[in-house]
Amino acid sequence: MMTAEDIREMNDDQIRERIWELREELFRLRFRGSMMQLENPELPKMIRREVARMKTILRERELAGADS
Repeated sequence: MMTAEDIREMNDDQIRERIWELREELFRLRFRGSMMQLENPELPKMIRREVARMKTILRERELAGADS
């Protein structure tokens, strides 16, 4: 999982691409979880948190740009 510092080093397009990848992964995990038990049941929670962290940083940048 990425830290907030790692995410802040990325540009907006990279963050959006990573969010898209994580959402795809979350979808696959949900699908697999409905069929059988997941190896790591905490993984969906970790992915959701990482997506939220990335969205928060994008929003911070958006608000900082509006102030300028």
